Amino acid sequence: MLGGTKTKVFICDDHPLFRRGLQMSLNEREGIEVVGEAKNGFEAVEKILEEQPDIALIDVDMPGLSGIGAIRMLRKARPDLKVLVLSHHDDDACVRECMGAGADGYVLKSIEVDELVHIIDSFCREKLVFSAYLLNLSVADEQEETDACPDALLTLREREVLEFIAEGKGNKQIAESLFISSETVKSHIKHIFRKLNVTNRVQAVQIAKKKYLRDRR
Repeated sequence: MLGGTKTKVFICDDHPLFRRGLQMSLNEREGIEVVGEAKNGFEAVEKILEEQPDIALIDVDMPGLSGIGAIRMLRKARPDLKVLVLSHHDDDACVRECMGAGADGYVLKSIEVDELVHIIDSFCREKLVFSAYLLNLSVADEQEETDACPDALLTLREREVLEFIAEGKGNKQIAESLFISSETVKSHIKHIFRKLNVTNRVQAVQIAKKKYLRDRR
């Protein structure tokens, strides 16, 4: 994957069966090699510094040092390391905390292996990732919303939501398509309206067709 060499992946999760199943699935893919695994944050940091993987797949909830704590430590010790959070949590607060810790991506554990491999490859190649499984790591807090301006760039997830709006889908349909909650969809739409300086979906789509949707894929 990286210049003809295998992408070295590290897995950190406190469930042995999940680790083993994911390791077997990834090792079956050409261009990927799982070089290590850990059951908690402390063990992950120690082993990652030894094994020097290209990307680490880290769960949030673990005993001892949490995944978020491990990400903070790794970001200081290995700033070049790609970190992808694998979690069953789908809420803005958790995503925002992972973002603040320094994660590069956040996906739910319901992700298909093929899509996970695609995201791993894209991250390690420094390519822009378009995936319905990749949750938005640029969730704005209240202060950021206040400071937002019409010329602010839309995040990847906001563009995805806008694409579905342009297709005429409602909040529930968008939520089901992106595997997120309806409340999260509402939050994204609020951010989109603020950034585009519009008050409804029709206005948002009109502006987006000129500025964003044509570059979607």
